[in-house]
Amino acid sequence: NPGFGGQSFIPEALNKLMLAREIIRQSGKTIRLQVDGGVKIDNIHQIAQAGADTFVAGSAIFNADNYKNTIAAMRQSIKQFC
Repeated sequence: NPGFGGQSFIPEALNKLMLAREIIRQSGKTIRLQVDGGVKIDNIHQIAQAGADTFVAGSAIFNADNYKNTIAAMRQSIKQFC
């Protein structure tokens, strides 16, 4: 669902991610699975658990008061939950 900057994450995409990750796994190939849209501190761990390993988080970072802290929190969330 193409959209615009600042758009919310679409929760139904988690099922699509899991399916895509399974197809990638079955292929035996090394393929990155990227998510672009609504990636934030509070949902990045769910997105990673569903199979994504590359994240685009434009508004979540650029609208934050401190870019470095936001990126660190995202990385910590991924490590903590995955």
